[in-house]
Amino acid sequence: MKEILDAIQSQTDSKSGSAAATAADFAALPLPESYRAVTVHKDEAEMFAGVASRDKDPRKSLHVEDVPVPELGPGEALVAVMASSVNYNSVWTSIFEPVSTFGFLERYGKLSDLSKRHDLPYHVIGSDLAGVVLRTGPGVNAWNPGDEVVAHCLSVELESSDGHNDTMLDPEQRIWGFETNFGGLAEIALVKSNQLMPKPKHLSWEEAAAPGLVNSTAYRQLVSRNGAGMKQGDNVLIWGASGGLGSYATQFALAGGANPICVVSSDQKADICRSMGASAIIDRNAEDFRFWKDEHHQDPREWKRFGKRIRELTGGEDVDIVFEHPGRETFGASVYVTRKGGTIVTCASTSGYNHEYDNRYLWMSLKRIIGSHFANYREAWEANRLIAKGKIHPTLSKVYSLEDTGQAAYDVHRNLHQGKVGVLALAPREGMGVRDPELREQHIDAINRFRDV
Repeated sequence: MKEILDAIQSQTDSKSGSAAATAADFAALPLPESYRAVTVHKDEAEMFAGVASRDKDPRKSLHVEDVPVPELGPGEALVAVMASSVNYNSVWTSIFEPVSTFGFLERYGKLSDLSKRHDLPYHVIGSDLAGVVLRTGPGVNAWNPGDEVVAHCLSVELESSDGHNDTMLDPEQRIWGFETNFGGLAEIALVKSNQLMPKPKHLSWEEAAAPGLVNSTAYRQLVSRNGAGMKQGDNVLIWGASGGLGSYATQFALAGGANPICVVSSDQKADICRSMGASAIIDRNAEDFRFWKDEHHQDPREWKRFGKRIRELTGGEDVDIVFEHPGRETFGASVYVTRKGGTIVTCASTSGYNHEYDNRYLWMSLKRIIGSHFANYREAWEANRLIAKGKIHPTLSKVYSLEDTGQAAYDVHRNLHQGKVGVLALAPREGMGVRDPELREQHIDAINRFRDV
């Protein structure tokens, strides 16, 4: 691993007189037999049986250990991971909810002789990376060893016609590092080459690794025609507007000429939204919105109070789009407050999967509910392009070492974080990998926005 890291660092350190490593140099580097990775173990899948979700502790289930380097197949690439990040799917994997991810690996393993590699008694997790290509398999022409890349997490086979208008509809669509093995919370990752995108040159490794999953998800959910198709002037209600996902939705709304109504849970999170340029903010804790009377009954009076508060912030208008991801806790309110003919677009259910809402407010008012899941390659590429151009910025707040990934996942699970939480893999320290300092300087305040809270 030292030779690999030395070659990568030579790209930055060439000013000191040492020559930068070439593609041929990277291709000639010997691959190690093993690498450090964050894993869960199949024989521990029942370790939290009987424990409430909130009390399940990722620090007990996540391991950092040496695992063998996987075989490289056609259309694939091995990437030296400089940095990664923690997404909520890593939390789900670590607490074995809603199901153990080993079921995903077992099913994938039955697909082909090559996919059998993924069905192992351990699961290398993680759905983001920024790093350098080490090897490419047969049939890969667009990428070469030495290329600096980020990866989106859509893994598809594309052997069915279903996925060719929208790759997210491929019957064999999976989320890399969640429904496949060899993910990004590791020193080396295995990806399909069509997951790769250019690393934004003005960002450090950890900054470049942070947007991938959530930025692409927010783009499809809010901007793409496959999602809400947001337009100028739309009122967009964004739950968790300063969080890992909502912070990108807030930026897309502002950049696209829409009016974000940011729902947060503290003064500090409200300040983050203001620093991004949002002005319509609801602190649901300070205003004591309680959408459920008890575990089984919602409170429509709170929906109405919430809708009234929104209209106070919009000049009397209801919201055109609701950017939904909390799920059960908020979904009834989301359906109620959406304007006639409006759209509720949902991509997750972090507070529970069994949504309940009053269907009268949906069908009688011609509202739509759209399910949105990650993004296709084109959407992920466009979302990354906006990052690379400095139009949308990473929301990285804190960075952990690979050894402390369990603590990072714990913080995300308990909502103790802001924005996105990064993890250094091969990068020995933060701040490395910047190739365009001039562009970085233009946007340094926005890049560091979540660091300063």
